[in-house]
Amino acid sequence: MTDFSALLPVIIIVGIVVLVIAGIVVGLVSGRRKKIDYTGTRDANDQVIAPERPGSVESEPAPTGVGTLPPPAEPQEAPAEDVLDEAVIERVPTEAPAPVAGRLIRLRERLAKSNSIFGKGLLALLSSDRIDEGVWEEVEETLLLADIGTDASMDLVDTLRERVRVMGTRSPEHVRAMLREELVNLVDPTMDRTLNVARTDGKPAVVLVVGVNGVGKTTTVGKLARVLVAEDKDVLLGAADTFRAAAAQQLATWGARVGVPTVKSDVDGADPASVAFEAVKSGIEQEVDVVMVDTAGRLQNKVGLMDELGKVKRVIEKQADVDEVLLVLDATTGQNGLAQAKVFAEVVDITGIVLTKLDGTAKGGIVVAIQKQLGVPVKLVGLGEGPDDLAPFDAESFVDAILA
Repeated sequence: MTDFSALLPVIIIVGIVVLVIAGIVVGLVSGRRKKIDYTGTRDANDQVIAPERPGSVESEPAPTGVGTLPPPAEPQEAPAEDVLDEAVIERVPTEAPAPVAGRLIRLRERLAKSNSIFGKGLLALLSSDRIDEGVWEEVEETLLLADIGTDASMDLVDTLRERVRVMGTRSPEHVRAMLREELVNLVDPTMDRTLNVARTDGKPAVVLVVGVNGVGKTTTVGKLARVLVAEDKDVLLGAADTFRAAAAQQLATWGARVGVPTVKSDVDGADPASVAFEAVKSGIEQEVDVVMVDTAGRLQNKVGLMDELGKVKRVIEKQADVDEVLLVLDATTGQNGLAQAKVFAEVVDITGIVLTKLDGTAKGGIVVAIQKQLGVPVKLVGLGEGPDDLAPFDAESFVDAILA
């Protein structure tokens, strides 16, 4: 009979070895299951293993669904300690904006497309074999539809009527020449359309940009900053629009594109006058050439908001003169834009108009109406969403585009 007592130690040792090997195998299999990389489509019942984040005490429950493993969570920014954050950004090489001549050519091309009906309609009416009272009424109506305004339309019709009667011509070339000459006079090429951005008395030029909601103020500030930087001017931006979500960040993004600093508040609803004050103060300390202050959009019929805008200007003037107050208007709003301009002019003494979306409307006559009513020149026109879609306004180029 076999002596099992002698074999018992051997059996125990073999059993222990088998258990150890089994444990190792199970651990390896388990580890491989956790490292599966789902590179293709997966079944909705498959579990996604969320990676543990460093420093976390407990792992979050793993989400389920079709997809790939989720990326690690981005670290959260520490809360700012100060209300005002001056973002000092090194100037980075950027592509220079298109030359002025190139932007004016693009202006003519885009205006010619949107205003062709206006120009062709006038030329067709004035070149007809017989110009009677009915034709002159149609000419006046065409001018009114282009938002030139009642007084300006009547003056233009009276002048053209007299010239056609005296010259007795129906030649399309002669008619076009007369119409061009009168339209250029109406737009008034004698107005000073230069931007006053020269540093004086050891202080930067201050440009305040105002307007209603949605007209493109912040974008206009960014595009103009791009132009000024290309002219070797040191620029600083002030984000005094403290109410619109992400407005300050949008402006800071534009600043980063062209390599200029932006002074902004990290607190929603902060006092815009305070931000504007700090921006001008920083501009003086840093000896920049131009400080451009972006303001919140406000409706012209909101007295409280308009008073606040006046306060922003007064606070800035405690340190430096406001050299330019640019009112940004959406050209597609037509005569409503004229009503806006009148109210803003009463509050902050507008020095120039920026017309945006001028290439998307056949109502370019609003240029004439605004200048005639306010005596304020249109200085810049926006042509689209691109970084170079901002051009200086030129009376002759504008008229040539209409009559192209």
